[in-house]
Amino acid sequence: MIDHLLQYDTELFLFLNNLGSEPWDGMWRFITEKYSSIPLYFLLLYFIYQQLGWKGTTIILVSAALMITATDQLANLFKYGMERPRPCQVEAIKGSMRFIADRCGRYGYFSAHAASSMAAAVFLGLILKHRFKYLPFLLLIWAVVIAYSRIYLGVHYPLDIITGMFFGGIIGWVFFKLQQWGQTKIIRH
Repeated sequence: MIDHLLQYDTELFLFLNNLGSEPWDGMWRFITEKYSSIPLYFLLLYFIYQQLGWKGTTIILVSAALMITATDQLANLFKYGMERPRPCQVEAIKGSMRFIADRCGRYGYFSAHAASSMAAAVFLGLILKHRFKYLPFLLLIWAVVIAYSRIYLGVHYPLDIITGMFFGGIIGWVFFKLQQWGQTKIIRH
């Protein structure tokens, strides 16, 4: 059963990866860069500051840093525990795929990009949902686009992405609940 699942995953990867074309490569390379989201993060941080002030913003920043560290470390634990090669490392499909990333790491299950972008989307979306009704949905779309960029570049299978988004969503929700608890403790004192 797992062999069939991995075969379907490979077939879906090849289909999605080959939808790309050279005129779009630069855009997807930009989207996948962690630095491309910095303007969005600054805008969201500004909204958080308006809503929570310096003390609350500091708690959010610390929570976000811990959350991203948790998603990256969990992804690394899975990558080196499962040791599933990235598609760009598999000789049998190299001739059938488009590889446009700058480099290709060894293992890919699961995607840290997908996990951390989904964690950030859930965490920040939940914090700001009372002020901006549609923001959580826009942030989820943003996370999906970042996750898809990893398939487009040829460095992750769809299952890597789906698993990363699943764990990222859970971690984002847990950190949202933790920061809520932290906010109530600090406000009371």
